[in-house]
Amino acid sequence: MEKPDLKNYTLAQLTETLATMGLPAYRAKQVFAWIYRPGMPNFARMTDLSLPIRGELEERYQISWLAPVRRELSEDGTCKYAFRLADGNVIESVLIPEEDRNTLCLSSQVGCAMGCRFCLTATMGFVRNLTPAEMVNQVCTVAEELHAKGQAVNNLVFMGMGEPLANFDQLATAIAILTNNYGLAFSSRRITVSTCGLIPRIIELGEKTRVNLAVSLHAADDDKRNQLMPVNRTYPIADLLNALREFPLPPRRRIMIEYIMINGLNDADTDAELLARKLHGISCKINLLPCNETSAMGYGPSPMARIERFQQILRNHGYTALLRTSRGADISAACGQLAAQTPSGCPSE
Repeated sequence: MEKPDLKNYTLAQLTETLATMGLPAYRAKQVFAWIYRPGMPNFARMTDLSLPIRGELEERYQISWLAPVRRELSEDGTCKYAFRLADGNVIESVLIPEEDRNTLCLSSQVGCAMGCRFCLTATMGFVRNLTPAEMVNQVCTVAEELHAKGQAVNNLVFMGMGEPLANFDQLATAIAILTNNYGLAFSSRRITVSTCGLIPRIIELGEKTRVNLAVSLHAADDDKRNQLMPVNRTYPIADLLNALREFPLPPRRRIMIEYIMINGLNDADTDAELLARKLHGISCKINLLPCNETSAMGYGPSPMARIERFQQILRNHGYTALLRTSRGADISAACGQLAAQTPSGCPSE
């Protein structure tokens, strides 16, 4: 029988678990801190614990780690990691370096059930949810590599494989682990969760965490969004936007509206005008993303002149509208391109 993985536990859960060994709360804090210190975690390193305690911990529990089976480096510096999980499934994470920060894009599921037409992950179908440890370990591995270079992971975005809010309980646990000051100590302001629009979980996310919210909208009318995103048939645009108006937004924060610009489909002036009207009353900024061409999907990006025109219309209505540069497209690491196509048995770097 596989031993429980301590990386699946929040500090509160770890405290409760270790109490069954007779260990007080301060010991749980020590263990939690050791798990997330730089370096490969193991019980032998926990030198402020007695040898008998370390021995019992090792007998009862494990501390997992994810080693990449492949790294692919883009011309723009973006790095895509493929991780093989204990059951053989493969997930991908993407490190996006910028001049003043490093952003890590995380997966929350193996595959995805949402079926968005522009996303290659959808072609995998849904396999399973990730555990908190599998989400957190993506961060630990990349952070360890950056630490060796004197760098750090600064921002986390749950925008990789899967719909994060469809794995809500595990996601919330992972966020609690990532933001705990005894561990990795990420500020909630540095974590963004993206959703295709699972309304009940959107409100719950705002009630249970303080992370940033991004919403993949991609169309301002239901007919077009139905075509692109099947979830819209269950949670149509009007209901989704009403939920965003009710979202308990922390002070000085805005919701990020993600809008992929698809040539000839959702990029007309009338689309921009409709989007501006629909978003009225929502504290938001709009990210315009040129659609990444994928052989399977058949969609292409809008011309740059069309995107700039769309952006200007939104700005004329008083919105912050940003044109996001596609990163990592040459290694299939850009938005909508993750599909875990790593072959079985591929060598690590």
